[in-house]
Amino acid sequence: MRVGRIPYINCYPVYGAIDRAIVPLPATLVDGVPSELNARMAAGQLDVSVISAVAYARDAARYLLLPDLGITSDGAVRSVLLFSRVPAEELTGRRVLLTRSSMTSVALLRLLFANVWHSSPELAAGDAEVSDVARFGVERHDARLVIGDAALLLGAARSGRGAAAMPIGTPSYEFVYDLGAEWKRWTGLPFVFAVWVAQRTTAVRDALDIHARLIESRDWGLAHLDHLAAQASHATGVAHSTCAEYLSGLDYRLTYPHLAGLTDFFRRLAAVGEVPDGSLAFLPAA
Repeated sequence: MRVGRIPYINCYPVYGAIDRAIVPLPATLVDGVPSELNARMAAGQLDVSVISAVAYARDAARYLLLPDLGITSDGAVRSVLLFSRVPAEELTGRRVLLTRSSMTSVALLRLLFANVWHSSPELAAGDAEVSDVARFGVERHDARLVIGDAALLLGAARSGRGAAAMPIGTPSYEFVYDLGAEWKRWTGLPFVFAVWVAQRTTAVRDALDIHARLIESRDWGLAHLDHLAAQASHATGVAHSTCAEYLSGLDYRLTYPHLAGLTDFFRRLAAVGEVPDGSLAFLPAA
């Protein structure tokens, strides 16, 4: 069995006990940013993985959702941010750089531009990602979408909340939009950024075993967020208190409100032809 894992700190609560051998996982862990894990799952190279919510919607016939497991926020997420030199409503015709790492964040941003900010910018793939924030100013742009640890680092530095000094040349942005908060303000619902799925071809018993281990590890992680925040602070250079606030502000379940937010997101994407119209399918109980 091969199980995908995103190396961002937002996955620490799900994999923390597994990494510490507190919860044994009868599988090989494979690290990758969301876009890489999406591609590996689509190619059948992984049996179970966390993937972008949009990747599930675009290929739902291939996957089964693992129940009660996701990366979600009910408001501000703090690690999916649009940094802009002008208000989002004034970005029509201006260049906005998009992350290559997350389908879901890009799809959400498109919906916000069309329905909330009523703006039509020029969208282009960006250049720098998590560990290379010094290159964020290389390409000409008026705004850029940043996700993961880099977004948390830039957001903390901008607010002066204990992040390490930013590299020389990192541009400043007057406006910052948290996409989780913008979605909540628009719809009143939580937002699901990522889900865990199994290939439909994976033996149900094996997938259920992996699911049970992930849930057990998640529950340990949520009970030890202070330890994980210390690890996250060491990995990112962001203050321990900021990492603790960040991890505690995320939710790793898929409750009815989360599923309402997920289906509303998919409905809006299907209405504009971004994903096929479909329904959610879950891994069955043994």
